[in-house]
Amino acid sequence: MDHSSTSSGATPGSDAHSGAAGGSRFAPGRSRDIVCLGRLAVDLYAQQVGARLEDVSSFAKYLGGSSANIAFGCARLGLNAAMLARVGDDHMGRFLTETLAKEGCDVSHVRIDHERLTALVLLGLKDRDTFPLIFYRENCADMAVDETDFDEAFIASSKALLITGTHFSTEQVNHTSRRALDYARHNQVRTVLDIDYRPVLWGLTGKADGETRFVASEGVSAHLQRILPLFDLVIGTEEEFRIAGGKSELIDALAMVRAVTPATLVLKRGPLGCQIIDGKLPDSLDDAPVHGGVEVEVLNVLGAGDAFASGFLSGWLRDQPLDACARAANASGALVVSRHGCAPAMPTPAELDYFLREAHADPQRMRRPDRDEKLARLHRVSPARKPWHEVLGFAFDHRNPFFELAQQTGADEARIAPLKRLFVEAVAQTETALGLQNRIGVLIDDRYGQDALNAATGRGWWIGRPVELPGSVPLVFDHGRSIGTTLLAWPQEHVVKCLVQLHPDEPIEQRLEQEAQLRALYDATQASGHELLLEVIPPKHAALPQGPDIVYRALKRLYNLGIYPEWWKLEPMDAAQWQAIDTLIGERDPYCRGVVLLGLSAAVEQLSEGFRAAAQSATCRGFTVGRTIFHEPSHAWLAGEIGDDELIARVRQTFETLIAAWRAARGARAQGAPDHVHQEQAA
Repeated sequence: MDHSSTSSGATPGSDAHSGAAGGSRFAPGRSRDIVCLGRLAVDLYAQQVGARLEDVSSFAKYLGGSSANIAFGCARLGLNAAMLARVGDDHMGRFLTETLAKEGCDVSHVRIDHERLTALVLLGLKDRDTFPLIFYRENCADMAVDETDFDEAFIASSKALLITGTHFSTEQVNHTSRRALDYARHNQVRTVLDIDYRPVLWGLTGKADGETRFVASEGVSAHLQRILPLFDLVIGTEEEFRIAGGKSELIDALAMVRAVTPATLVLKRGPLGCQIIDGKLPDSLDDAPVHGGVEVEVLNVLGAGDAFASGFLSGWLRDQPLDACARAANASGALVVSRHGCAPAMPTPAELDYFLREAHADPQRMRRPDRDEKLARLHRVSPARKPWHEVLGFAFDHRNPFFELAQQTGADEARIAPLKRLFVEAVAQTETALGLQNRIGVLIDDRYGQDALNAATGRGWWIGRPVELPGSVPLVFDHGRSIGTTLLAWPQEHVVKCLVQLHPDEPIEQRLEQEAQLRALYDATQASGHELLLEVIPPKHAALPQGPDIVYRALKRLYNLGIYPEWWKLEPMDAAQWQAIDTLIGERDPYCRGVVLLGLSAAVEQLSEGFRAAAQSATCRGFTVGRTIFHEPSHAWLAGEIGDDELIARVRQTFETLIAAWRAARGARAQGAPDHVHQEQAA
């Protein structure tokens, strides 16, 4: 019987009759798909694979906690998911809520606990079978979640409520979880238990022994058996069903579970896939069909179960047949075990479709999904990203021009840094005066502009940062050939900007060197997670042919090499050239973020003409103009002819004039919805 048709407080029923058979599993008219109650913590993952946790020297910070991972994974797979938990009034708590929100998860009921800190977990990856982890959860925020943190209407707004086992392990969370279950049962909300058995969190092992996955406990088994009747769907590993059933033999444990609940049981079998027991328990597990998974080489099993649950729920909550739910679950788990981390490793619908299709065609190749370039790219570009419908940018990442200005005016080179810091203040004033939040951009270097970079970072601006040695042909990186090492210290919000003087007909030796450097840069950004902007300026000298298709051919060549930057920075072009560029980007990279216009010291009126030519472009997002804005006021300031306030005023005047010209050229489109190239926003 579907829970949606049961009376208030009815016993959970079979899941055999799903939407695939005509009816829905769920009550109609729900604004949310699922509410997830449980652990919400920060995971610090060892970056040195193979090292003892004692020897790890650096960690990557991710969202973690089983319930939070599932909420994140469900949101990534397109469900309307909400998180119910607490975080501390601290930096890590804000990181968690912001991370969930960016993924599209409802955080309206993630409460701030002013008395406790956000939970923390340290995790290592020693080998394929050894994953040491330490839970720092003494009196942590998510274990203080209280029934006053939510009301019946919130639970009743959802199709389903998921709770993980840890949130029955203390009197406080057990009481809170039961109240949520009461609200669910009284409002035809389907209930899901991910057993998520961690002996250390039940006080059954030493405090540092988070790795142990099973310790028999009559007390835990009895406690779980008292709550099992309250659930419609129960998900667990073999060990987790053994603790739930209180028996050492799996079939006996499942019989005990079935004796107390008619819920649909989903048994995770690792690389074998899963088994779904919906109704009467067979005499032998061999009689229960196995929904086979995709076998992959394991990097990290941590989080795979959460990915499995997210994948299963993505189908279950859409009333798909159980075998389709299992297929998505197995594929999601397989992808996460091949990757570093839990939440950030979760797949998107585009990844799942590609992975399942390719694994069916060539299972052996997909044993190493981490080595598939297309899959890696989909994982990078198909999750929801902050939209940039418009970029109104001031570029002052120049290094040689500022050095020359200092030389011309007799100013100390050290004055360039405070000058660039004043530019940030000018941009901030423009943003406030014109209401340009989420549209402001800057290009800033770290040679003279590190203080300016620090001041700009964290404001929500689009920030580009150069890596090229100014004027280098062939391309040379400013801080040495090991570009990946350079990016290690960069904030994730910084866009890697590289200007390359590239012509498709340049001498072969030079072209190959430039292309090799660009490929190295592209690979480095793929590994670091930074977005990449390529500023392509074809050299204009007599030895090379010129024509209206040079920029188009240069971009096409880079796409042919498998280089897909998030952003292009290009010179103003005529309407026909823009149409060709739009078509190329649409065909080759529908996930491209767009194009921004460069200035090349042109006068304001000349730039305005370029804006008008770009008016119908589907890919041009705005501009990043530099010398046109900064040259004259910088010269005057360095020469001591004007003060800080006048500098800021002059910079603002030109910058705001350009913004007005851009918006006049683009009309309403400048403030409109994303174009077809922004498919990641609709995903």
